[in-house]
Amino acid sequence: MGTFTQIYLQLVFSTQNRDPVLHKDYRDRLYKYMIAIIQNHKHKVLSIGGTDDHVHIFIGYHQTQLVPNLITHVKRDTTIWIKDNKFVKCRFSWQEGYGAFSYGKSQINDVIKYINNQEEHHKKHTFKDEYKTFLDKYGIEYDEIYIFQ
Repeated sequence: MGTFTQIYLQLVFSTQNRDPVLHKDYRDRLYKYMIAIIQNHKHKVLSIGGTDDHVHIFIGYHQTQLVPNLITHVKRDTTIWIKDNKFVKCRFSWQEGYGAFSYGKSQINDVIKYINNQEEHHKKHTFKDEYKTFLDKYGIEYDEIYIFQ
């Protein structure tokens, strides 16, 4: 019998200390680079977006790679790329940790719209508030002290 899966994940992570360094002038190139990394690991990128301090990536997940390994590759490779291209004048790094949230097929269009509307969304809501909303929505217990360390 073959192996068949249908797994959709939204991955969310921020810059170190939520520093606003993902400027619009290079953000699209960053997203394209992230897409290439993710596709090289057999996942399908459905949407990618964010603001100057965080990224949302919505993927059709391929079961042959663990989520933490994918995140490690994306963060490591983009950190090197950002440094090599001198897009950030200070020391750049991603914040440790990430969120990974699963969705059903019927939710795909809503998640894509949400990610594509990040700029507008964050005129009203901070990333910290957004992230806590995700944790609450999915029933994930957390201590607020440790969310963004």
